[in-house]
Amino acid sequence: MALSLCTYDSLTQLEALRPAWEELLSNYLPATTFSTWEWLSSWWSCFGRNRRLLVLALFDSGRIVGLAPLSISAERLGWFWFRVLRLMGDGSNDSDNLDVPVLPGYESAFAESVLTYLRQHKREWDICQLNTLPLASPGVSCLIELLRSSSWTFWERLSDAWAVELPDSWDLYSQILLSEDRKNLVRYTRRLQTRHSVRTYRCSDASHLPVCLDALFRLHQGRWQNVGQSGTFSSSERREFYAQLSRNLLARGWLELWVLELEGEIAAVQFAFRYRDRVFQLQEGYDHRRSSDRLGFVLRGHVLKQLIEEKVRTYDFLGGEDPYKKRWGARESHYLQLEFSPRFGLGSAWLHFVHQADRSKEWLRQTLPASAWSVLHKTNVFFRGSKQTEKSDSASATDKFDEKAAELRV
Repeated sequence: MALSLCTYDSLTQLEALRPAWEELLSNYLPATTFSTWEWLSSWWSCFGRNRRLLVLALFDSGRIVGLAPLSISAERLGWFWFRVLRLMGDGSNDSDNLDVPVLPGYESAFAESVLTYLRQHKREWDICQLNTLPLASPGVSCLIELLRSSSWTFWERLSDAWAVELPDSWDLYSQILLSEDRKNLVRYTRRLQTRHSVRTYRCSDASHLPVCLDALFRLHQGRWQNVGQSGTFSSSERREFYAQLSRNLLARGWLELWVLELEGEIAAVQFAFRYRDRVFQLQEGYDHRRSSDRLGFVLRGHVLKQLIEEKVRTYDFLGGEDPYKKRWGARESHYLQLEFSPRFGLGSAWLHFVHQADRSKEWLRQTLPASAWSVLHKTNVFFRGSKQTEKSDSASATDKFDEKAAELRV
């Protein structure tokens, strides 16, 4: 095979790769929205500040056969600053299911090419953290095999993910639900329709996006601020990311932005997106002052019924364990989290320290009496909080990041 590895360090360069990128994903069965140009370019435009783009593409006779979209950022881990290598899209808690798509038959060559490049350029980074990797990724499996058998400091762990496999009909799906939820879905839907003029729809017009997204931001923030939390949409970068992403996804017919109106006013919004026969649920907002109306519950039931009619096969709640996901029939699966570094260096020493500390903590938790562990844990939390208070009196985190980014030339 006439294989060659090319690097890209700007969105302008990557945009020229779009046709080949889309062809790669069209032939990659585990592909999701999170590996598309639409997702990653939107994310980079909003969160790429102080990060250096490093996309590795493997070609065979001019045809792209594997893609590793990476970036490098200066980050403080514990007491030290490191140059952290991540997947493009990681670092803001917005992306799940990040992957390294590769065509069948090229997995080993691709993994070897990527690790060879990283080893040859080890002076440019300290620690690699690859988060929310899908278990079914062939490229990731080959990476792990090579990392285990070569001279890398390497750790892996699992994190939770939840998804519902949808049957062929709503009647079949409703049997998955608890009897109480099945009855309540009918009851609350009818009650809303009796008391209000109700309209439920999917946003399909670009001119309506600003109104729908503003409602999502407002309702989500209102609910969290009501319980004393800042809410994820307090970030202007995140609001812009959702706006840009929505335009890009809608243009491809992938956006699943669902709205519930009462008397012409938006009362609940759910933000999701579709790729092939899979829908990913990302965010939602509803009027917390109407908690007795179960607005989010009613809207999700309507959405799922419509998606089943449209032959969607999986409704993916993504990462994080929340009790409500199980109530909708979601089953637990997992993402992989990988951390590795060259064996000799500050990054390797830090990984050894962190993971040995985790093992010691787990041993103490299992060995000590519950009362003793509780005291130890509370003491640790207290001292960590004290340290954070001391740090808050120093220069802002943003200023520190900018300074270190300049120093590390990333």
